[in-house]
Amino acid sequence: MALSNSSLYSHSFPSHPNCLTPSPHTTTLPFPIFKVNILNKKKQQQLRLRSSYSPKNSENLSSEIQSSATCGCGLCRRQFLGAFAGPFLSQFTTSSATADPSTDLLFSNAQKMMNKVHPAKPDWYEEFYAIALDRGMKSYDKEIAGYKEQLMNPLKGEAETILELGIGTGPNIKYYASGKNVSVVGVDPNKHMEKYAEAAATDSGLLKSQFKFIHGVGEALPIFNSSMDAVVCTLVLCSVKDVDKTLKEVQRVLKPRGQFIFVEHVAAPDGTPLRFWQNLLDPLQQFVSDGCHLTRETGEVIRGSGFSDASINMTYVPSVSLISPHVFGTAYK
Repeated sequence: MALSNSSLYSHSFPSHPNCLTPSPHTTTLPFPIFKVNILNKKKQQQLRLRSSYSPKNSENLSSEIQSSATCGCGLCRRQFLGAFAGPFLSQFTTSSATADPSTDLLFSNAQKMMNKVHPAKPDWYEEFYAIALDRGMKSYDKEIAGYKEQLMNPLKGEAETILELGIGTGPNIKYYASGKNVSVVGVDPNKHMEKYAEAAATDSGLLKSQFKFIHGVGEALPIFNSSMDAVVCTLVLCSVKDVDKTLKEVQRVLKPRGQFIFVEHVAAPDGTPLRFWQNLLDPLQQFVSDGCHLTRETGEVIRGSGFSDASINMTYVPSVSLISPHVFGTAYK
C-alpha cells in the first residue's frame, strides 16, 4: 500500500490500567476511601483495609493520609494501592474491619508482577522518558487524533468507570472523560508520568476526586473483577512483557459487554522493506524506547484473545516511519 505524506490509508478486516494525597478540602467524595494499616511492620507484607469514609470524617481522614504518605518506596506504593485502588475493587464490604484475603492477594500479586516484568530503572531515566514523551509526541497525537475521537468520544456520558492502561502523560483523557459521574484510573509503570497525567485530567475538566494514578503494570492490575465500563490502551501492547496476560487482565476487570479500545503500532507485512528494517532495528528500539517492540502482530493477538467480538482496523501513519502500521478498534467482553 502506497504511503502519502498528507493522509492516512486504512482498511478493515473482520474479527472476532508515590503516593497520592487527597485534598484536605474534599468533604464529599464519589466513592469510599480505604485506609491501610500495616499488621507486620518487619515483613511489611500483611495489610488490613478498613473503610473510613463518611462526609463527617473525610477531612480528618485526608489529613491523616497526608501525614502518613511520605515517599515513593515500595511500602508507600503499596499503601497507595490499598487507599486508592480500593474504590474500584467492587463488592468490598465497607462495614467490615478486615478486607477479604483476596484483596491482600490482589495487591501483593500486582506489586510482585511489577517487580518482575518492569524492574525499577534509574530514576533519572524514567524522569527523562516522561519528559521526552510529553514533549515529543505532540505531532503524532495530532495526526492520530481523528482515530482517537472516533473510538473514544462515544464513551463520554456512557462510561462511568474508565481504566487507561499505560496512561503515560495523559494525551487521551480529553477524548473520553467528561461529566460529573465519570471516574478515571490511569495505570503506568513509570511514576514520573503521574504529574503529567494529573495535569491532563485537570485540563480535560476532571476534578481531582475523579482521577487516580496507579503505579502498576497491565499484567497484574490491582482492580477487582468486572468493575470497569471501558479500558483504553494506546501504544502500550508494544511494550508490555506479556501481551496475552495483559489482555486477560483487561477482560477480567471489564464489566460484561465492557469495551476495550485500542490504538497500537504493529509489524509491517512480511517481505516488505519496512518489515526488514523493523526486524533489524527491533533490539535497538527495545533498548531506547522502554521495551517497545517493532514486530508484534498485536491485531492478530487481540482477535484470538477471547473477546466476544471485535472490530479491528488497520491504517498507516506515514510521519512515524518505522511504526507507521497501526491497528485500532474496539473489542467487547
